[in-house]
Formats: sequence, C-alpha cells, structure tokens
Amino acid sequence: MAKEIKKVIKITIPAGQATMAPPIGPTLAPYGINTQDFCSQFNEKTRESNGILTPVILTIYEDRSFDFILKTPPTSELIRRELKIKKGSDKPNLNKAGKLSKEQLKRIIEVKMPDLNTSDYNQAVKIIAGTAKQMGVDVEI
Repeated sequence: MAKEIKKVIKITIPAGQATMAPPIGPTLAPYGINTQDFCSQFNEKTRESNGILTPVILTIYEDRSFDFILKTPPTSELIRRELKIKKGSDKPNLNKAGKLSKEQLKRIIEVKMPDLNTSDYNQAVKIIAGTAKQMGVDVEI
C-alpha cells in the first residue's frame, strides 16, 4: 500500500550546507519530520557540489517519513559560477556582466539537460542563452 502524502515542499538549499537553522528548520518543523535526519541525508548526497544552490522537492508522508528529489541548480547560478561573477547586470541591455564561451555553454547544458523541457541540444542552447541574455551575459554560439 502506498504511503499517504501529507505535504510536498520545494526549497532551495546550498549543496552540502543544510542545517537546522532557518530557513530549513522552521520550514520543516511543522510537519514533524526529523529535520536533522533530512539535513544529514541532503548534505551526504550533495557533498560534491559544495555551496551550489540546489532545488529540492521534499515529499512528507503522514507517518512523518520523507523522500526528496534533487534538481539541477538554477541556470543563473550555473552561469554565475562559470563566469565567476557575483550577479548578473543590473541593466542587461547596456552593461554586460560577461561572456560565455562555447565550452562554458556546453558544460552548463550538460549539467542542466536532465531538468530542461527538451532533449535537443540546439533548443537547450537557446534556453541557456535566453537566461544569459536576461543576466546581461553575451553568449558565443
């Protein structure tokens, strides 16, 4: 018999850095799950990508057990890390924050592909380039 789902929560946490402090502890406490157990499992699974913002879909069941699925980091986070910049441009049309090379673009697509709504490489390029443009980042295509 399938477990009855109590709540599904989407939360973004830096990889390998989950703690019981806000925002995680207060978000999960009302559902009665073992927050420390969640934090240690999350940190174990994300240790390799230390510090990268990682979206999590957490399913909490009526019996207070839980499952979670790790998603790929937001595209903007991958672009920022690839270019080693703090944030995108405040005026993307006027001030450029950087330029992605073909190799950098390819690395981002390799990471992001499982969560994109396409399996076509050329479409993936357009999706990533669109996010880059919004951030004021030029893309070498």
